[in-house]
Formats: sequence, structure tokens, C-alpha cells
Amino acid sequence: MTRRVVVTGVGLVCALGIGTEESWKNLLAGVSGVACITSFDTTGFDCRIAGEVKNFDPFQWIEKKELKKMGRFIQLALAGADFAVRMANWKQEQSDLDEVGVYVSSGIGGFDIIEREHGKLLNGGPGKISPFFIPSAIVNLASGHISIRYGARGPNSATATACSASAHAIGDSFKIIERGAAEMMICGGTEATITPMGVGGFSSMKALSTRNDDPAHASRPFDAQRDGFVVGEGAGILILESLEHAQRRDAPILAEIVGYGMSGDAYHITQPAGNGDGAFRVMRAALKDAKLTPEDIGYVNAHGTSTPLGDCLETIALKRVFGDRAKQVPVSSTKSMTGHLLGGAGGLEAGISVLALRDQILPPTINQETPDPACDLDYVPNKARKASFEYALSNSFGFGGTNAALIFNRWSGK
Repeated sequence: MTRRVVVTGVGLVCALGIGTEESWKNLLAGVSGVACITSFDTTGFDCRIAGEVKNFDPFQWIEKKELKKMGRFIQLALAGADFAVRMANWKQEQSDLDEVGVYVSSGIGGFDIIEREHGKLLNGGPGKISPFFIPSAIVNLASGHISIRYGARGPNSATATACSASAHAIGDSFKIIERGAAEMMICGGTEATITPMGVGGFSSMKALSTRNDDPAHASRPFDAQRDGFVVGEGAGILILESLEHAQRRDAPILAEIVGYGMSGDAYHITQPAGNGDGAFRVMRAALKDAKLTPEDIGYVNAHGTSTPLGDCLETIALKRVFGDRAKQVPVSSTKSMTGHLLGGAGGLEAGISVLALRDQILPPTINQETPDPACDLDYVPNKARKASFEYALSNSFGFGGTNAALIFNRWSGK
């Protein structure tokens, strides 16, 4: 018999708030977290806006002597893990720590540290490079620090699958528990790439919005006036547990994870496959894994980055999955408010999907002002909406044609 896996904690840190409930409240209010970049001088940059985590104080979670060992993506991950663990009401003594794992991913890791230490190399030579450079920057050290903090000695991993990374981390963690290799996983993703090289690199690809004079309206997925995505930062961490482990410690169960799909486009290094093929196949794979039909899905948290091509192709894929019912299925892109967290997006949006199921309310896609004939689904425009639904689907697609889809079920207590 396949083991059931439930979500008992959600930790969100993003441009809308430091903490799960603050972020959720602002999401439902339709607040934009996008503003002018403050972390570096953007003079000369085509894009000068981002979804920064504002007023983040790492010393709330990290001792001063430890901070120099951590890029910002690790700091944000530790904060997200703390919020998730607190929500799950988990104490180390409640578990065999050999059966508690960590799987927190990032697309890029410590971009801020790489840039800083490269500057030291150029200005002072190799002797100026910090001995903490490598462990501060590499992707798996978010998982490493979290495992050390909580004594989690079970499976420990991290993917670097671009913008699908943290959705893959959650899906893989689901399967780790399902097959009995762990009882609990602290999983999700984190990203902090609002740096000169990060913003400059995406800008050189013409991928970013240049609506610098109106940042709050720059991220506008599925709207006809969209002109690119907005970089965001933050972390989205989930606590997954076997149902038996959660019940044994009387944990607060938020939802059940029931489906996970993966696919590859095999098409282009940055562009999605035509006809939304990779997106279509990954949603179909998640439905198959969950033993569900498209008719069961009541809400989709879309990848929806606000790029002209990507949003059209995701819409096509959704129509292929849902057929005649496509226009009746609510679809929203919360990137309209948070910006795009890249490798952290799937974790953030999985957490949002779980909260939507918990509270039976759909977060909106803001900045829906000009209809696009090619994007004609129900994108929950501009205002949150109460709903009654049992299953939520969360999509994540990444460069290299790597795709992930997760399905969560409303917890009924059975």
C-alpha cells in the first residue's frame, strides 16, 4: 500500500512579507511587492525594478559569526524553514532524526557571493578570496545549513533545475516519503539573484520588464501589455510528512500532496516547446500520478511569468489539458505580486496553493487590465475570490525545458 504524504507547515518569505501569514494576507489583498531596486546602483541598467524582500534582518535567525558563511539565498531559506517548522509545530524529539530529511533547491545559489568574491580577486588577488566563498555560494548549502540546524540526518539533497528547482525538490521529497525512505522532509526552494549580474544577465536576454516608471504594474501575466518578467527573491519551504508520522505527533495537517509530474521539452535552451507540449505533458503526468482526471482540478497556480511567449504557451497547454472545461477552471499567477523567484518560485507557489486549499480562497492575478485574445482563461483577475475546490495544481517550468507539476488535495481529516 502506498504511503500517504501530507503538508503540515508552510514557510514563506518574499516581497510581500517576511513570514507566511503576512505574505498570504498581502497576496489576498492584491498587493504588489515590486518596486525600484535598492540593493545596488541600477544606473545604466535597462531593468531597474524587482521584488526584493524588504527589511530582512538575518540576525533574527543567524548568529553574527555564522552569517559570513552564508549567501543571502541561505539566509532566506533558514528564515523560511523556521516559519514552516513553527507552523508544523514540530520538535526534534518527536522524530527519529535519521528519518527527517532536507531537500531545498535553488536555481543559481549565491550569486551575491560570487560577484563579491570575484571583485576581491580582481582588486587584491587570490589571497583576498574568503575561505567561506565556496560554502557560501553552492546550491546545496541551503539544505546543508537547515539539516545542521534541526539535526536532520535523513536524505539530504538539492536540485538546480532552473525555475523548476523547488517544485522538483517538493515532488522528489514526496516520493522519498511515499517509498518509505524518510518520515518527514523539510523541502522547497530559495533564491536571491537581485544582483548586478543577475538582473543584467536576464536583461541582456530581453527577458525582463522595463516598466521602470511603474513597478507595481510591471508584472502582469496574461495581460496584453506584458513585456517580460520581474525578478523576485525569497524562499518557499514546506514540511512534508507521512500521514502516520503527522498523526502520531498530532500535527496540524494543511493538505495532502497526491501528484507529481516531470517532463522535458527537448526543444530549446530558453524557449518553451511549441503548442505548450512540455507543459501539457507535465500536467498530464501529475494527474496520472495522482490517479485523477482533469475534471478533479479546481484551481491552477500557473507558472505565468509575464513573458509574451511563455504565457501564451501555458494557456495553450491548459486548454489541451482541460479541453471544453478550460475556461471554467480558475488559474492565477501570483508572480504578478511577488515577481519571479526563479529556483524558489515552485516552493513559494506550492505553499500558496496549500494555503488556498486551506482557506478555500483563490489569490488573484493582478494587473489584468488589457485582455489578450491569446490568453482567454479565467485568471482570477485583480481580486481574490472565495471558492469551493478539492484539488490544486501548481506549475513550474525552467530553462533547458525542465518542467514540474504538483497536485495538492484539500485535507478532509480522513
